[in-house]
Amino acid sequence: MTVTQVFDDVAVLLAQMDPAKIAALKAPKAMATRVEVLVNKKKEGQITTEESAELERFLALDMLINLAKARAHRLLAA
Repeated sequence: MTVTQVFDDVAVLLAQMDPAKIAALKAPKAMATRVEVLVNKKKEGQITTEESAELERFLALDMLINLAKARAHRLLAA
């Protein structure tokens, strides 16, 4: 089993809990702002190891949320 498969399995479970709420999920503005700061630091080569790990966690969370939202939209369309 791959990490992508695990993310997909969790996304399916989340989407099934309440598809409408999952489909409407949006990242908090503070999170989006922080990710933007970290991405810019990475592009400039000024990101610390800790910040890089933080960015990776945010990106993994974003992937999970987007997978759950896609599954929720499928459930709502069925």
